Amino acid sequence: MIDGLIPNLNELFQAKARLGIMTVLTAMGDSDFFTLKHQLGLTDGNLSVHLRVLEEAGYIQIEKKFVKRKPKTSCRLTSAGREAFRQYLQQLEQIIQLTRQEEK
Repeated sequence: MIDGLIPNLNELFQAKARLGIMTVLTAMGDSDFFTLKHQLGLTDGNLSVHLRVLEEAGYIQIEKKFVKRKPKTSCRLTSAGREAFRQYLQQLEQIIQLTRQEEK
């Protein structure tokens, strides 16, 4: 029964950094680049790459603007991203439940 769940897991969320980004954005609603970088312990380049992957998938929206002459990058989940992540978490919960049943 677990075999049907694992192949369907969204591979975009398998990377630790992208899982972290999605978790922070789910919890906070939106976040700026600086906050994401420090909460997840990522470098600028590493975070940028992972944000781009999620943006290209349509899971997050990135807005760049200047605030007091300094660049500010804000990120938020799209409705598609929120739904994809919700489904991913549901699948993980099913896997955990099946594993616990097998242990009994």
